[in-house]
Amino acid sequence: MEDTAATPRQRPLRIGFRTSIITVFVAVVLVVGLTLVWLSFERVSRITRTAASGFIEKVAQLGAEHIDEQFKNVRDSLQILGGIPAVQEADIEDNPRLYGLMASMLRSNPQLFNLYVGYEDGSFLEMDVIDRAKPAFRASLKVDEDAVFRLVVISRTGNAAPVTRFLSDNLIEISEVTGPNSYDPRNRQWYVEALKNDQTLLTGPYVFYATGEAGYTLRMPSREGRRGALAGDILVGGLEDMLKQQQLGASGLAFLFDDAGRIVGHPEMSRLMAEMPERGNDLPKIDAIRLSGLAPAIRSWRESGRAQHFFDDADGHTYVAAFHRIETAGNANIRLATVARLDEFFSTIIAERRILFAIAIAFVAAMLPLAFGLGSMLARSLRDLAHQTDEIQHFQLADRPRLKSMISEIDELGRSVFTMRTVIRSFASFIPRQIVRQLIETGTALELGGTRREITALFTDVENFTAKTEKADPSNVMIHTSRYFAALSEAIMSHHGTVDKFIGDAVMAFWNAPADDPEHVVHACRAVLDCLRRNAELNRRFEEERWPPYVTRFGLHMGEAVVGNVGSIDRMNYTALGATINLAARLEGLNKNYGTQVLVSEAVKARAEAAFVFRSVDRISPKGFAEAFNVYELVGQRDEVEPPFCRRWNAIYTSMQTEGTAISLVRVIRYLADYPEDRVAKYHLERLRAVSGQHSADAAV
Repeated sequence: MEDTAATPRQRPLRIGFRTSIITVFVAVVLVVGLTLVWLSFERVSRITRTAASGFIEKVAQLGAEHIDEQFKNVRDSLQILGGIPAVQEADIEDNPRLYGLMASMLRSNPQLFNLYVGYEDGSFLEMDVIDRAKPAFRASLKVDEDAVFRLVVISRTGNAAPVTRFLSDNLIEISEVTGPNSYDPRNRQWYVEALKNDQTLLTGPYVFYATGEAGYTLRMPSREGRRGALAGDILVGGLEDMLKQQQLGASGLAFLFDDAGRIVGHPEMSRLMAEMPERGNDLPKIDAIRLSGLAPAIRSWRESGRAQHFFDDADGHTYVAAFHRIETAGNANIRLATVARLDEFFSTIIAERRILFAIAIAFVAAMLPLAFGLGSMLARSLRDLAHQTDEIQHFQLADRPRLKSMISEIDELGRSVFTMRTVIRSFASFIPRQIVRQLIETGTALELGGTRREITALFTDVENFTAKTEKADPSNVMIHTSRYFAALSEAIMSHHGTVDKFIGDAVMAFWNAPADDPEHVVHACRAVLDCLRRNAELNRRFEEERWPPYVTRFGLHMGEAVVGNVGSIDRMNYTALGATINLAARLEGLNKNYGTQVLVSEAVKARAEAAFVFRSVDRISPKGFAEAFNVYELVGQRDEVEPPFCRRWNAIYTSMQTEGTAISLVRVIRYLADYPEDRVAKYHLERLRAVSGQHSADAAV
């Protein structure tokens, strides 16, 4: 017969949450992965191109409006100039008011080099801003550096010879030269073209007669008075700066061109014209920009009317372009082209798109690690809940929003954790926070019982609290007293103390429980001094609010006590019991006798006198205590200068123990002569007088 061994019970199969997520996603990732990659890439690409197209259109529109605005300012100045009777009648000789107006127009249009008007008889008036041309222009004039304007007047109808005057900024004449005798505006391009067309047009660039520099002329025919033309010159440098302000990115470009395919404005127009072969007054063509795809984009715009276009250059970079008409140019049909590289124009979006593509490829190539990551993402709510419960266990009770989830079980768990945090925070308002922290971190239950340990106990009380508040509104009493308790509690807890309870207007607190504090006496003394400071600050605010100040008395004693939970199983309180507590309460009450605020026991003084200043008050034998002991007043910290009265009083008090009543009485009276408000000294004076009187009565008997 064959023995059959009992097979051990197999452990049930357990699949972790993350593993189950992997199983689900591995089944579908191979089917939909590449599709998602393609769809994601295409969608982001479309969004990028749409955004770029819309934005470049807006930039081009704003750029065109900006350039139009600059030209309109010049055109408006020309129209104003043409409407002046002196200009219409060619009253251009010795006309200071006309010269002043032209100077004002030039000042308000910094893009202008000059303003001028020419007539059909060859008369001519021109005003230039000298320093708006290159420095070589001023050097060629050989004029004083105070000269700001050059004024050229040619009158063919008068007897005066052609004259050129140099004027200061205030139009005061600095120098004058005759000529030019050979200049005739009727031969210049701006004059000829202005009379061909009654519209305001932009002409150029061409070389100016006066400066030898290339520039543009905005000209218009005079519509009233003597036949002629008005114009204003914009140097190439000025328009170059204007176009540089419109470019986008490092490779961006904004330029002006006309219907003949000529470049009439470019950020580097000087360079383009310098690179041209000698071809008279011709302008560089669009091909001079050397950006393949630009010319076909312009042709496509002209054919379709659509302002935005994409094209690729020879290096494979994609550009986006937009084209807008410059309305002020009139029949010159000048357009603004704004071009930017797509990867620079939307560099952040492009970078994100590449990252997305890399992530998507990694998703397809490495399904398992990504499935682990996806599982972690879905488990994030559980991890957050675990983190929150860990915070609660370590008594980190800062406010956090309630965790919500579409999964009902996780949502319910989030509500429970939120409620638990709220309950524990409220619980810590009634029980010392150290006890609550200890219960949470150790997981032990709250039980009745205690241990004997050394503590420093504190009792406080408000002087005449009932008399101050009995007739006041109860709600105001609660509000102001709560502010008072808050100030004292914050001071006590900030110095490692445990606030035990509030008894009416009194506070009971102790140190070295439940957490160990080797410096508990020092911390208690610092807390009392801090309470005095905060109480004084609060009383100043109470007085401003017309509320009576709270004068607080303190009693401080160090000794052994039983510390623990007392009460019933249903309702208990963490507190301290014993003679140490009773003596601290007794010391607080004794302040009434001596007129002091802080009385401490001899044990406190002995432990803390290295850090604090005390003065002797009395030697007492409280009821229920076998031995008499000394009590002291806490004056301040030792690092501060010890008050003279304190040293003097301590010496007097020491002598009182050994010298006779009469001598002590004399010493105290002399002391009070210097410190008449010292209530401790007054107390001893009365007692010495009583003893002295008793001695006198005994002697008489």
